Amino acid sequence: MVYALLQLNVTDADALAAYREKAAEALARHGGKVEAAAPQPTVLEGERPAPDIAGVLSFPDRESALAWIDDPDLQELHALRRKGAESNIVLVG
Repeated sequence: MVYALLQLNVTDADALAAYREKAAEALARHGGKVEAAAPQPTVLEGERPAPDIAGVLSFPDRESALAWIDDPDLQELHALRRKGAESNIVLVG
């Protein structure tokens, strides 16, 4: 199991809402799921401000996570996420 840390700063709430309607299904195509998500997360340590939304995604393995982000059939959906928010996704594992 590997995890991805997700940080979003919302720039277009409508676009992000449209993305969220399809995100779980897109993750599931590659064995992924949202383990936890929080609006208004709390920074425990560090100087960087908290993102608007933070989450933890899980995937069976590194290859599945890379397949999800690189899936040509999901590029329009990833673009919708990027339109809706400044996003940072970090794979751990």
